[in-house]
Amino acid sequence: MHGPVAASRVMSSEPVTSTREAALTILLRLGQATATSMASQLGVSVQVMRRHLRSLEQEGLVESSCNTTGPGRPSNLWRLTARGRDHFPDGSEEFARGLLQTVAHCLGPEQLQTLLGQQAAAQARRYRRLLGDCPLEKRLQRLVELRRREGYVADYQPCQDRRSWLLKAFHCSVARIAEQFPVICSQELQLYRSIFPDCHVERFHWIQEGGHYCGFRVQQNTIADWKQSAASAPPQAPQKPPLDDLEGEAALWG
Repeated sequence: MHGPVAASRVMSSEPVTSTREAALTILLRLGQATATSMASQLGVSVQVMRRHLRSLEQEGLVESSCNTTGPGRPSNLWRLTARGRDHFPDGSEEFARGLLQTVAHCLGPEQLQTLLGQQAAAQARRYRRLLGDCPLEKRLQRLVELRRREGYVADYQPCQDRRSWLLKAFHCSVARIAEQFPVICSQELQLYRSIFPDCHVERFHWIQEGGHYCGFRVQQNTIADWKQSAASAPPQAPQKPPLDDLEGEAALWG
């Protein structure tokens, strides 16, 4: 049996905490539905159903498109957004924790750290591509936006020296996994250093040490910093500053 009737019968055996939750469940099962059909299944008026859907739309959980097929006036077809699907619990965190436990047991902690380092390097390359080649402040702004989409509660602010920025994460999407595998936090520091290769990045606050957020200080390198780094590096072709920010600073230094 398929369609709204089947969905309604299945749902009748499941506890429904509210009309909003029931509406999300209907859309999860059917893929898309009109306010009229959902109102009929839930036993509420179409006006009430539309108010719930508009509220869910404002929260980014559902979206609609105009349906012009069939007789009568056009109607909106509602569906879940990616955020709406994420509203439902899943076992991805337990899976990730179990996978890391298996890797650590079979390959050892050093190999686990190597694998996480490779993953962080790939993630850093992706971030650098998305952030682009622009001033540090703009890159920090874009990074915070990306991290928020990934489930982090992040922010940034300038320091008084006007060369440094504080990057803060008040909620980490992998915090509970990191409690069991602190090496993930160590890789996070390396991640930020790889995202900002033209900067000096240090951790100054850490949730794992009792703080209420993880904080990183990001300081723009100067030409003098690059010269000192090149002088202390092993004999090889020195890496040039990858961003135009330093070119503009070089002009000021003459």
